[in-house]
Amino acid sequence: VQLQASGGGLVQAGGSLRLSCAASGRTFSTRTMGWFQQAPGKEREFVAAISWSGGSTYYADSVKGRFTISRDNAKNTVYLQMNSLKPEDTAVYYCAAGQDYGGGVVEYDYWGQGTLVTVSS
Repeated sequence: VQLQASGGGLVQAGGSLRLSCAASGRTFSTRTMGWFQQAPGKEREFVAAISWSGGSTYYADSVKGRFTISRDNAKNTVYLQMNSLKPEDTAVYYCAAGQDYGGGVVEYDYWGQGTLVTVSS
């Protein structure tokens, strides 16, 4: 699976952005997909994930109620709608494809190149 993230940019606090992650490969529709963020000087952190069917979604507490993850398996694309953006959301955002082993265990083994989101105050 190859992943290409896009949609980042500069936005004012309170604004919105939608990130997209286009995937190639026939196994996309069987994969759990996730978004992660890495702020300057910090480790990469989980943001959101969506099951292969789209029936289950998971969010970090810091983005609950503001971000929405979705997917379109017909288009091999996963999205992250980000609303009410805050300066602390500034980071490079990565999409990843993972294998769900059950029990909340997902191993992410394919990563996109990242897209930069900058939120100004």
